[in-house]
Amino acid sequence: MNPTPGLRLSAPSTIDSDGTLSWFALQVRCRHETGVAEHLRSLGYEGFLPTYSHRKRWSDRVKEIRSPLFPGYMFCRFDPQFRLPILKTPGVIQIVGCNRQPVRIEESEIKSIQTLVSAGIPSQPWPFLLEVGERVRIDSGPLRGLEGIVLEFKGRRRLILSVTLLQRSVSVEMDTELVEPDRPSLVRRVEGRCIQPRPLPVGAD
Repeated sequence: MNPTPGLRLSAPSTIDSDGTLSWFALQVRCRHETGVAEHLRSLGYEGFLPTYSHRKRWSDRVKEIRSPLFPGYMFCRFDPQFRLPILKTPGVIQIVGCNRQPVRIEESEIKSIQTLVSAGIPSQPWPFLLEVGERVRIDSGPLRGLEGIVLEFKGRRRLILSVTLLQRSVSVEMDTELVEPDRPSLVRRVEGRCIQPRPLPVGAD
């Protein structure tokens, strides 16, 4: 039995089914996400810093810029038994985990965000939703196969793709004709609902 319903804790193994190292979430200092990602890449780590495009207004102009999709967080593959170099990286605050143990991110959640970013569909950061709306599955288009929660927002339907462990979500404008209800997921969500635990600091041990 999963000791924390609502949080997708993975098996203790740090190797995924395809033989690769697991993904973990790093909490980093805000506005240092890019620097941390570049530093870890220079050390040979595989990192993933999802970003989104938006307009920022200055006094004399408006410019299109890219910002982290999850401010203060990024993802990285590594063996948690050898996490000291990660924790010593300038700008890294902690590895997201529970009970002082790193908790790996499900590969499916990483792939969902990678699919979203590569599809180029307009998106933006959005507060995490626990039980608002109905869980659906996208059955056509570039995001086919992904799941999310539908929210009525300013007269439009938006699909919310959730990263469970981080308690963060991404809002995506989505035509309702492209999605279908995922009833089994809705039932499981109601039966196993609970308060999400907050990420706890993970030391080097």
